[in-house]
Amino acid sequence: MKILLAEDDAETGDYIRKGLNGEGHNVDLVPNGRDALVQATLHDYDLYIIDRMMPGLDGLSLIKALRAANKTAPAIFLTSMGAVDDRIAGLKAGADDYLVKPFALGELSARIQALARRPTMAEEKTVLQVGELSLDLISRQATRQGQKIELLPREFLLLEHLMRRPGRVQTRTMLLEAVWDLHFDPKTSVVETHISRLRAKIDKPFDKPLLHTVHGIGYALNI
Repeated sequence: MKILLAEDDAETGDYIRKGLNGEGHNVDLVPNGRDALVQATLHDYDLYIIDRMMPGLDGLSLIKALRAANKTAPAIFLTSMGAVDDRIAGLKAGADDYLVKPFALGELSARIQALARRPTMAEEKTVLQVGELSLDLISRQATRQGQKIELLPREFLLLEHLMRRPGRVQTRTMLLEAVWDLHFDPKTSVVETHISRLRAKIDKPFDKPLLHTVHGIGYALNI
């Protein structure tokens, strides 16, 4: 695996580079975010390992720039910033994993292997299917029994979230965070309203309901 490692601490960077090279990887080490961005522009990498705090261009800014440039290789943040808010910020910026310093090289290696097992973008599904309900993520079209279902943007996001988790109950809080990006309860019926609208479109015109209410818990999409 060809890896770009951005780490401003020379000792830590050399330790990681030698360890991963010893496992058969090909690691390019750069000391700051600006050099990392240049390297990523000039070469293709299978993985980015990025220190969160670096001179010139910090890790968050670097990963945002990479994603904006359509550099889709997985990224792991290495950082001493281990608070929950820091982890959330890193993942939202575009990282795939977050490892807090100090860490064991074996754990970093295991996380690299886990990311390597993930399907590539080319292998990921572009059409979700639950029973006779289909959702095309490219054309953004839902169909059931061959009939087109017109969805508003938020309804589409809600259905996509549920279809990616068939049979798994999603609580109101989960849906607020995933679909509305709300990390607090606005004390409104926004979830219930959209569930009702979605059910009217994907279930009511058909014989068998797919969208179920699990009373007192949440909602699930089941065959």
